[in-house]
Amino acid sequence: MRLRNVPGSRDTIAESRFTIKNEKECKGKWNEIFGNDHPIFIEVGMGKGQFIMTLAQQNPDINYVGIEKYSSVLVRAIEKQEELDLPNLYFIRMEAEYLADVFAPDEVSGIYLNFSDPWPKDRHAKRRLTSVQFLERYEHILKKDGHVVFKTDNRDLFDFSLEQANEAEHWTILNHTFDLHHSEYVEGNIMTEYETRFVEMGNAICRMEIMQVK
Repeated sequence: MRLRNVPGSRDTIAESRFTIKNEKECKGKWNEIFGNDHPIFIEVGMGKGQFIMTLAQQNPDINYVGIEKYSSVLVRAIEKQEELDLPNLYFIRMEAEYLADVFAPDEVSGIYLNFSDPWPKDRHAKRRLTSVQFLERYEHILKKDGHVVFKTDNRDLFDFSLEQANEAEHWTILNHTFDLHHSEYVEGNIMTEYETRFVEMGNAICRMEIMQVK
């Protein structure tokens, strides 16, 4: 369960050199912020940052932006980044629906969604990060042929996500599996904190990769 109340977390975020404070001013300028023209990948709902920090360590020629709405979770990622000091990684505390205010068209090469909130009630379906509504938001910022990779242990959410990708006008499903850790796609897989916990519990991890086709 996510931490919700870490004293001083908002102050830590405001003071950290690894967090972007005026994110809307970064739109169209991310290569200037990173100081290079490397591709940019984002993780929406990055939690404590294990996944995206591992990616940043393994891929120094790719820039990463981790997005998290909970201050008390993001502060844990900041603590790790203070130790690692990765030059190709920044964090933003924000809600996912405002992505198009922060990234310009064709500015992002790929998006990772890991163990997103399932929003189980039907009336909240539009809030799911794999809904048609969110796929439309991703279209505004992704490059042509940009990919979204989604992982979850929630089979209902995964079935919904496959349906939404099929219904969305400009997307195609490249691959998917209902049991990642017993599939060909496990090679090179980086586990999140939640994934590690769920695998230890014996839960099957679902994964899909979809591509934008403009």
